[in-house]
Amino acid sequence: MKKLFAIGEALIDFIPEESGKELKNVCGFQPKVGGAPANVCGAYVKLGGEGALITQLGADPFGDKIVEEFTQCGIDCTYVKRTDKANTSLAFVALKEDGNREFSFYRKPGADMMMEAKDIEAPWFQDAFALHFCSVSLGDFPMKEAHRKAIDCALRAGAVISFDPNIRLALWDNPEALKNVIWEFAPMVHVLKISDEELEFITGETDIKAVLPRLLQGNTKMVIYTRGSEGAECYTEKNHGFAASQKVKAVDTTGAGDGFIGAFLYCMARDGVTVDTLAGLSKEKMEEYLAFANKFCGMSVTKPGAIASYPSLGEMK
Repeated sequence: MKKLFAIGEALIDFIPEESGKELKNVCGFQPKVGGAPANVCGAYVKLGGEGALITQLGADPFGDKIVEEFTQCGIDCTYVKRTDKANTSLAFVALKEDGNREFSFYRKPGADMMMEAKDIEAPWFQDAFALHFCSVSLGDFPMKEAHRKAIDCALRAGAVISFDPNIRLALWDNPEALKNVIWEFAPMVHVLKISDEELEFITGETDIKAVLPRLLQGNTKMVIYTRGSEGAECYTEKNHGFAASQKVKAVDTTGAGDGFIGAFLYCMARDGVTVDTLAGLSKEKMEEYLAFANKFCGMSVTKPGAIASYPSLGEMK
């Protein structure tokens, strides 16, 4: 299997030691290594693939912790830069009574935000399967241009480009700016993953079928639509697949969506799906991949944390 690259933030998630409380009322937190692009890499690697993260960390103990834990779980940190000009990003998370999460980010700026386009090198992607990214690192700072260069290099190398907007409104002063940057980058990608919670914000619609023509434009050949406990769908211009979610008792949903797309990309890489064959993926294969990703996601939410909660391929079986 070819290597999956992910670019974007790697940070420390401070997970609450107690649930059912707002962030301001939580008394204790446990530090867990995270960041959405890193989580996707972690899922891919846990299942047996090779994954590499492109990011920048502070020259601080939290940066050391991230590199050590990523290396231990098999994520390639060759492309992780370190800087003394900013600290490693931190995120404090609360799990409220309604099951939703509340975030507070310490990232003004974080070291990941300061990575520059000149730090990206085209030869990295010569034998890549895919490049995955999210919207957190697409703000008005240098990392946005690093993404643009990485996407260009990966496209030239023939890699699949995957995008999960993974919306975090708390990081944006202007929600309209976030919406605009999602639409700016979406046509560059081959695989676009959107959750039911994100669809209306991004498109102004609640019906995925009504907006598919807008989403399947530019390079985009596939839209993956996740609906939590209601299951997940996959669309191309030719085919549509659906798989139901497994019923589980969720302990912590941190990194669940990242695990889903990481598992889906693993299935694609395992079967040798390429940019040229992506649009012709059969309904049967779509549903196989969706069911696998749903099972992976379902198993992960029964344990705390993100990468630490992801099952191996052996555990999946």
